[in-house]
Amino acid sequence: MEISRYVAFSSDPAGGNPAGVVLDATGVDDATMLATAADLGYSESAFVVPADDGTVDIRYFSPLAEVPFCGHATIATAVAHAQRHGTGRLHLRTKAGPVTVTTDRAADGSVVATLVSVAPRTAPLAGADLAELLAVLGWSAGELDPALPPRVAFAGAWHPVVAAASRDRLADLDYDMDALAALMARHDWTTVDLVWRESPTTFHARNPFPPGGVVEDPATGAAAAAFGGYLRELGLVPTPATLTIHQGVDMGRPSTITVTVPAEPGTGIGVSGTAVQI
Repeated sequence: MEISRYVAFSSDPAGGNPAGVVLDATGVDDATMLATAADLGYSESAFVVPADDGTVDIRYFSPLAEVPFCGHATIATAVAHAQRHGTGRLHLRTKAGPVTVTTDRAADGSVVATLVSVAPRTAPLAGADLAELLAVLGWSAGELDPALPPRVAFAGAWHPVVAAASRDRLADLDYDMDALAALMARHDWTTVDLVWRESPTTFHARNPFPPGGVVEDPATGAAAAAFGGYLRELGLVPTPATLTIHQGVDMGRPSTITVTVPAEPGTGIGVSGTAVQI
């Protein structure tokens, strides 16, 4: 395998979320993919197998397990593919369903990739589950933003969405990794999407990711897509909307994710960003 390393959602190698990218993993078995992801040590790595019908199969592995969908590794893969083969559109077959990703050149010459997620949806976050999650995080119900109610959101993977009432609460993240990993495993949650609303269309996010073997994800495209669907389904933003999500700031890897939310219910959410090879 030829393994590339990219940082997604940043033009600075010191920011964003790193991912391993294998543009041709033909014939590579699951054990080798997992071992490669573990050796790289990034939150996810992507493995692509080109198909004859113009689509590509893509799989995502954290250091500990396969995940159904990963936004930042998709952006990294699309940019890597565009640099090798030129910009355009890719049709991806993921374990979560079909995802389209388009690449274009920005004015500064960088490649910007935009993925369109599978259809998003939300589910209630049961009171007992919310209470357990808050206890593990060390948060209290009084520290939540009542305008953004807790839910579990999906756009390829499931993420509890919990909104802090203040930036200080979001900045102070200290949790029991083993306890949170056990809770997330019971519910098949991929990351926990902790957010704070700076303005009607600007948000800050942090994403604990113990199922992947990392304390925190610096940029989570799948959670950003799920969050866009959550906002639309609950009527929390006027649509169509373009949102900016800042993530990774508190861990020293600033990332910027652009989310486009179409007005039509049930349609996929757009997630855009650039990537740079490291």
